[in-house]
Amino acid sequence: MRMETGTGVDAEVATAAEIIRRQQEVTVISHIDADGISSEAILSQAIAREGIAVKSVFVRQLEPLTMHQVPKDRTFKIFTDLGAGQQNLLQERGLDPEDVLIIDHHVSQPCETPYVQVNCIPHGLLKLSAAGLAYLVARRLDPDNCDLAKIAVIGNVGDMMAREHCGLTGPARGIVEDGVTHGSIVVRPHDLNCYGTSTRALHVCLAYNDDPFISGISNDVNGARRFLKKIGIQGDDGRRDLIWEGLPFPERKKIMCALVEQLMANGEPFERLFCETYLFPGEREGEPLRNAQEFATVLNACGRWARPDIGGAICRGDRSIAYRDAKKMLANHRAVIRELLQFILDTGVAELTHLQYIHVGNRFPDTIVGIGAGMALSKLNWQKPILILCELPEDATLVKASMRTTERIVARGVDLQAAASTVSAEFGGSGGGHKIAAGAYIPRGSEERFVNRVNELLGEQLGPASAGHR
Repeated sequence: MRMETGTGVDAEVATAAEIIRRQQEVTVISHIDADGISSEAILSQAIAREGIAVKSVFVRQLEPLTMHQVPKDRTFKIFTDLGAGQQNLLQERGLDPEDVLIIDHHVSQPCETPYVQVNCIPHGLLKLSAAGLAYLVARRLDPDNCDLAKIAVIGNVGDMMAREHCGLTGPARGIVEDGVTHGSIVVRPHDLNCYGTSTRALHVCLAYNDDPFISGISNDVNGARRFLKKIGIQGDDGRRDLIWEGLPFPERKKIMCALVEQLMANGEPFERLFCETYLFPGEREGEPLRNAQEFATVLNACGRWARPDIGGAICRGDRSIAYRDAKKMLANHRAVIRELLQFILDTGVAELTHLQYIHVGNRFPDTIVGIGAGMALSKLNWQKPILILCELPEDATLVKASMRTTERIVARGVDLQAAASTVSAEFGGSGGGHKIAAGAYIPRGSEERFVNRVNELLGEQLGPASAGHR
């Protein structure tokens, strides 16, 4: 299938594929989240299939502390899901432009060295992750790499590319079609927009979902149980937990209609109740790898607990030792995130005019505070972005800041990536990310001034409209 992505990106993809074909040895340097792990898995497999020697290095972020992880050898370096915003560090590392390829979907940093990039942002493609770009390069190398579309969809979904429109769009949706044609992806249109529909008890899915917020159900497990019982949806013995994916269509339709009625009765819009779900028929029912969202969470758990290589092995098909270890990390991942969320809610956040924030010190790993921020925001004042500060165990001189907001606030003009990069630079730090989610590293001791400056910049982004949201 021919997928039109825009002349600029198509040309960059073609150039990247041609450059890769000329190499003898390649090192893939990638991020540790679901998108980064997916990107690495796609590229390393596609490159190996070309008969090119390839090895991989995962880094939590490209910043001065981690640049030593980039090997100083003669291999060609491909940076994926990072690199565009840290080109100065590549230059300082002494990497020549002919030895580097960047495949990224973050805002590119001006740099004197003309590194070759595949980047969708300058071409106006904002809903395509690095895994999506990596797949386009892999497919350009060989059309038979369409079997990797599944992994690209996991990366796209894991990086929230489907969140705004309740489904993947543009080139990312074209990748889905590749997977459908290949037989590795099944699409459920107009499905229930809840996390955990392949593994969680249905009442838990409903209770944990608040987009849209359903009065009497969202954040109320018992309320969700009562709702299902009221409409006659329960297990054969009244106790067996039901899984959404396993329900027959008539029951799913009955639940959706009742949820729509519930939203309409409270004057709430119901459009976001529906989404497009991506299932993998080759995976066992009842397992998190069955569903793109839940597969992405498995990869995130591996990366956040310092074993992105296990996530990569799962992407390559390991369903024995690697998957067993990943499920243990997933359980721990969820438990610690619950602890973080409860700590934020119990401790409370400090609210400024345009921002709410909390400093968790060294109580929680810096790799999960961003996830906690996103979860806490749904239970706090969603109209103000949230910022969480934490200490870095490996460097007492630095503090990490993670910020999250909602699509509705981004639509008002908020750009967390701009705020993180601009303000952190004022304090001699570094930052980046996306409009809806961003992070920064700043010198320890500058936290209060940093937070106040971010709040000030957010106010400038919102402009006159911000006066009504103080």
